Amino acid sequence: MTFFRPCIDLHQGQVKQIVGGSLNDQGADTNFVSQHDAGYYASLYRQHNLTGGHVIALGPGNQQEVLKALSSWPQGLQFGGGVNRENAAEYLQAGASHVIVTSWLFENDRFSWERLEQIKQETGADRLVLDLSCRRTDNGWNIATNRWQTVTGTAVDAGTLSELSEHCAEFLIHAADVEGLQGGIDQELVKLLGECCTVPVTYAGGARSLEDLKLVDRLSGGKVDLTIGSALDIFGGQGVTLQECIDWNASR
Repeated sequence: MTFFRPCIDLHQGQVKQIVGGSLNDQGADTNFVSQHDAGYYASLYRQHNLTGGHVIALGPGNQQEVLKALSSWPQGLQFGGGVNRENAAEYLQAGASHVIVTSWLFENDRFSWERLEQIKQETGADRLVLDLSCRRTDNGWNIATNRWQTVTGTAVDAGTLSELSEHCAEFLIHAADVEGLQGGIDQELVKLLGECCTVPVTYAGGARSLEDLKLVDRLSGGKVDLTIGSALDIFGGQGVTLQECIDWNASR
């Protein structure tokens, strides 16, 4: 069964919703900047028992907000953004249920199995989420690192998903090309994930309404969960309300 999963995206020390593909060292195209801090959203999700959500730090300057969120709901949120072997355990101790890692697993744009084993020693596979966020290529989708700006040679396909599923608790997959655009989900990617993933997986990118929860449920056979960001009313969106997502989860 497909569930709604919440998010808290942090950029330059503020809760924001951005256009994912625009993120670079100079900034990003921004859909929404919140007047509330990360702790407010974490407490809101805790109040409604919205589990399995993620806090993502998009670049530097977010540490204080990250810790606010994790302390507001200990063991209730996953954290990703600059996670590596040296700091993974610290975020778990600070209250993250899982840590999410992508870029650190790549050396010179090549996936490092050695690094994967190193971070597993710090977290255990049961508290490790692999972020396989990706961009479309001529042959399908490839993992994108460094705030989705570097497209690696590692494909998001049946082989990769099967192999990596043995080393983690979950996958988080942003479709970077449609992230923040509210133009609809990448239906082909969602279908692939439903067909190939044997561990829990959350898809993010392009969701714009409650109908997208229904669509992801149908396309993935209920195997893929969905994050909705910019379209959500608590982030200034007009496509769907948080209450509708709460009601959806309660009905599952």
